[in-house]
Amino acid sequence: MRTRDVMTTDVVVVSPKTAARDAARLLAEHGFTALPVVDDSGELVGIVSETELLKDRLPQDPRSLVHGEPVEARKAPADLVSQVMRAPATVTPNTDLAEVADLMLERGVRSVPVVYEGHLAGIVTRRDLLRSISRADWIIEAEIRHRLAIVGDAHRWTVEVSGGRASIVDEMDNDTDRHVAEVLARAVAGVTDVRVAAPERI
Repeated sequence: MRTRDVMTTDVVVVSPKTAARDAARLLAEHGFTALPVVDDSGELVGIVSETELLKDRLPQDPRSLVHGEPVEARKAPADLVSQVMRAPATVTPNTDLAEVADLMLERGVRSVPVVYEGHLAGIVTRRDLLRSISRADWIIEAEIRHRLAIVGDAHRWTVEVSGGRASIVDEMDNDTDRHVAEVLARAVAGVTDVRVAAPERI
């Protein structure tokens, strides 16, 4: 399954010139953990996360000052997104979802921008990945049947899905078509395994 199948295209973005406080407000209002940063031409130039926006922004607990403790020396917080954004890990619309999941886990990020020809095409989040693997069996089965209709008559295939595992029987008993059927079924979101067989003959 490819990133384009699950990515969100309605994405909230910020400019490098956006005030850091405004970016923090957007994250809080939308419940996001990061925002893509795009320039005036729509090209992705970075990403800003809650981690970067929180840095140096929370005040020292004033109760400690009452007891005579010295004020901690602190850096002034960043004014603009451009001062705290970082280079993002990105994927393309054709990136396999397994690679996206590995990238998220390896980098410890919850979302990854999807870039096409340098421009932001969308974003894929952990929630998108979870949604893709938690589909009901009957939905997965219907999508497999729809895809298999491309390979001959839809009635030639017997399809059953249980727990994400697809079992397909090819009534016409064709090795090449069975291989195509397996490839098509494995590309369906939520499929964890595929077994394609010839019909049992009595």
